[in-house]
Amino acid sequence: MLGGGSWATALTKILAENGSRVHWWMRSKDDVQHLLRTRHNPRYLSSVAHDLDRVFPTNDLEAAVREADWLVLAVPAAFVQSTLDKLDRDALQHKRIISAIKGMIPGKNVLVTDYVAERFRLPHTRLGVVAGPCHAEEVALEKQSYLTIGSPDAELGEDFSRMLRNRYVKANPAQDLDGIEYCAVMKNIIALTCGIAHGLGYGDNFQAVLVSNAVQEIRRFVHALNPQPRDLSASAYLGDLLVTAYSQFSRNRTFGNMVGRGYSVKSAQMEMNMVAEGYYAVKSIYEMNRKLQVNMPITSAAYHVLYEKISPAIEVELLKEKFK
Repeated sequence: MLGGGSWATALTKILAENGSRVHWWMRSKDDVQHLLRTRHNPRYLSSVAHDLDRVFPTNDLEAAVREADWLVLAVPAAFVQSTLDKLDRDALQHKRIISAIKGMIPGKNVLVTDYVAERFRLPHTRLGVVAGPCHAEEVALEKQSYLTIGSPDAELGEDFSRMLRNRYVKANPAQDLDGIEYCAVMKNIIALTCGIAHGLGYGDNFQAVLVSNAVQEIRRFVHALNPQPRDLSASAYLGDLLVTAYSQFSRNRTFGNMVGRGYSVKSAQMEMNMVAEGYYAVKSIYEMNRKLQVNMPITSAAYHVLYEKISPAIEVELLKEKFK
C-alpha cells in the first residue's frame, strides 16, 4: 500500500482484516513511528486501530514493494510520478497493480494506469482500478459500501474483489478499465463545480440539474476517447458521481464550496490540508479537450474559475443558460 491518506488507511483496514499482510509505505517517518507505537494513523481516520501482526508500516519504498505480490497506489495523483520514479523500471515486473487514485498525472495528462504501464513496461492486463461509490470515512465506520474493480483481465478483477469483500463491503469486477478511470477523474470535477454552486447559494434543484447535465458531459467525453458499450447508470459510474457530488465527506465538493464562498484557490487548499484531486483533473481534462473539442461546459466553467480567476458567480450564471 503506497500512501498515508484516508483512502490508503481505509483499504489497509479492509485488506488486513480480510487476512492480507499489508506492507504500508508512508512518506512521513513521524507517521510511521506513530502507527508503530499506537496502531493509529495520526492524520487520517485516526479512529481505526490497525493489527500490527498484519500491517507493517515503513518508510522504505523499495522494501515495501519488494515484499508484495500486489501494489495498491493511493498517493495523490500529483505525487505518483515523483514516488514511482524512485523505483527501478523492473521493480513491478512480477506484480499486479491496483490504482486507488481518482486523478491524472498533472502535466502529462494521462491516466495513472497508463503512466504505470508505460513507465514499468507492463501490459494493461496486469493493472486495475478501484471505483466507488465508497468514501473512506464510511469504510472506517463500517457502513455498507460497494466497490468495482476495473481491469481488462477478468481474473485480476475477481481476485482483488475477493480480497476486499467482507460483511460491509461488496466488490465486483468489471472490464472497462479506461471508462471507469476516466469517469472517476471526471466526477471530481463535477463535485467541485457542485461545491462552487452550493457556496454561491444555489440549492438542491440546481444541483440536480447540474449533475444530470454532467452525466451527459461525461458520456460525450468518455465516448470520444474510448467508444464502447457501457452503462453509465451503473454504480461504478453514476453511483461514484452521486456520492462525490452530494456527500459531506467529499473533499472536492468541500473545496469547491470554499471557492464559491470567496476563498482563493490557495487559501482553500491550505485550510483543507487535503488534496482535492478535482483541482488538477480540471486542467488535465480541459487541456485534453482542446484536441477533442467535445462540448464540456461544466469542465470549462470550472477551469475558468480555478485557472483563469473568472468570478464563480459569472461562470455559474453562464452555465444556467446552457442547461436544460
